[in-house]
Amino acid sequence: MNQIIADGGCMCGSVRYSVKGEVLWAGHCHCESCRRQTSSPMTSFFCVYEKNMMFVGDALQTYSPSKDVERGFCKNCGTLMYYMHASRAGEIDLYAVTLDNPENFKPESHYHWDEKLSWLHVNDGLPKENQEE
Repeated sequence: MNQIIADGGCMCGSVRYSVKGEVLWAGHCHCESCRRQTSSPMTSFFCVYEKNMMFVGDALQTYSPSKDVERGFCKNCGTLMYYMHASRAGEIDLYAVTLDNPENFKPESHYHWDEKLSWLHVNDGLPKENQEE
C-alpha cells in the first residue's frame, strides 16, 4: 500500500489533522448512508490506522447512525472528518477532500457499487466492488 504524510482540516480551520503511515485502502463509497451523510452521489475516503494520525484544535462532535458506526465532524462548520466501523477496530477512514492537497489522493476502487445511483456515470477504470460491512 501507499505511505502517506499529510495534513488536512475542516472548512473553518477549527479542526486539523496530521497523518503519517500506511494507507490501508483508498476509494469512493457509493453506499446510501455515505450519500445521505455527505449530500453527494458518492464520497471518497482513505483508511489509515488510527494510531498513525492525530486531530488537533477544537473537539470533534460525533454522530452514530447505528451501534457499529461513528462519524466525526467539526462542531463549528459541520465538515465531516472521519468514519469508523466497529468491525475494523483501530482503523479510521478520513474524507479525502479534507486533505490540504486532495489532488494527491489516489483512489484504488469503488465500494458498494451495487448502491450507485443510476444517473452517476463513472468511467475511471477503477475496480467496482460490492461489499457488506
